[in-house]
Amino acid sequence: MKFFGITLLLLTPLVVISLGMDILLGFDLDNSIKLAFNPFLVKDPAELILFYILLAFLVFSFFYRKKKKGNTKGQQ
Repeated sequence: MKFFGITLLLLTPLVVISLGMDILLGFDLDNSIKLAFNPFLVKDPAELILFYILLAFLVFSFFYRKKKKGNTKGQQ
């Protein structure tokens, strides 16, 4: 419960700051809310490619560790 509370206490001011900066830059409120809550809309194609590469590394490392852990159990 404490973790959830801390997360909300950090998330709230960060979202307000993000919305405030978007409004100061001239975006309307609807567009600012959409950009704040969907970060994939504001990414460049290069950032998306890097995100997918890092996500693939994460998935492969998970399966590699699981396979390695299974091999060590069989040897004992």
